[in-house]
Amino acid sequence: MKITIIITRTLIGLLFLMTSIGFFLKLLPEPEFTGNFKAFQLGLVASNYLIPLAKSVELLCGLSFVTGFYVTLANILIFPVTVNIVFINLFLCPKGIPLALFVFFGNLFLIYSHWNNYKSLFVA
Repeated sequence: MKITIIITRTLIGLLFLMTSIGFFLKLLPEPEFTGNFKAFQLGLVASNYLIPLAKSVELLCGLSFVTGFYVTLANILIFPVTVNIVFINLFLCPKGIPLALFVFFGNLFLIYSHWNNYKSLFVA
């Protein structure tokens, strides 16, 4: 189980690091968007803060996952991002569903594997 946790954490961390560093350093080519996804993307870009905020969270959580420090906090911070990744791919860009599901279920698996750290959040 411990090996599975390390592999999942590292793969998700490297994925988040790659996408966030690629965004900030303009290393990845800008993909062509069409239809509703293009309109959605234009709205995100027009906000001027939402994409850099999401990419900053991805960068910090990616560093956390790769190094193994503050993984419990990173799981909570990245969870809303992974939910949005799944919904965006589910409704607007279906070709990315496999990777989106890997990130989402990997995040759920990491939350489950660190569940003892979260128990106090659900105590009244």
